Amino acid sequence: MKEVSDKESKARDSHRFFLPEIVPGPHCTVELAPLAHQLRNVLRLAPGSLITLLDGSGTSFLTEIVDLDEERATGRVVAQETVQSEPGVVLTLYQCALKRDRFEWVLQKGTELGVNRFVPVISSRTVVRPAAKLLPRYDRWRAIIREAAEQSRRGRLPVLDQPLRWEEALDHGAGQRLLAWEEEEGADKGLATVLTNSDTISLLIGPEGGITSEEAAAAISRGWQCVSLGPRVLRAETAAVAAAAVVMHLSGSLG
Repeated sequence: MKEVSDKESKARDSHRFFLPEIVPGPHCTVELAPLAHQLRNVLRLAPGSLITLLDGSGTSFLTEIVDLDEERATGRVVAQETVQSEPGVVLTLYQCALKRDRFEWVLQKGTELGVNRFVPVISSRTVVRPAAKLLPRYDRWRAIIREAAEQSRRGRLPVLDQPLRWEEALDHGAGQRLLAWEEEEGADKGLATVLTNSDTISLLIGPEGGITSEEAAAAISRGWQCVSLGPRVLRAETAAVAAAAVVMHLSGSLG
């Protein structure tokens, strides 16, 4: 495949789309039917325009639109490369279910920051319960994650796991497992102090009403570390984004 020119690089960065059905290969033809409406009617592109397709696993494919009309939408891959924007740390955010707009905001901003996986959690104080009530929202949530990943030039599509009950989530985390709790105090308990050089982080954030002391004790008994996010009490969605930003900063993923 040919080198990516400056012109092609600009085109690649302008319009990016996750299309996991991509079949890699030099000059292969790609079916663009799922994107046809957006390409033709929203972006008003035409044959000859360049877009970037992403397979969700870290590879991007610079693609020239070949056909784009009411009946056909195809493209031809002209170059491919490994996306360099993915963070070095694998961060899973266990977020207790929040009100609709707040949870969607966490998904969007978490994706932009580099969260690798989202796991909705049902705790004793979550507003939305049981877990079955969350499932009808998954199509919309996945769309929010995909659009945020495209906008922020991610190379991998964050995973949205099935919801877990609190006890299940405690047994599910991997790597260094951190629970943000407003009752945790002291400079030695701050997230920046506790965080290690682990390349896998599990971060658990409570709901609007916070977590109970019993839930915190259960987490500690299973190896989770309670950490402080400072002397001010943050809203749940603020805590999630702030904590994710700290993790990414300390891992060097924010520059």
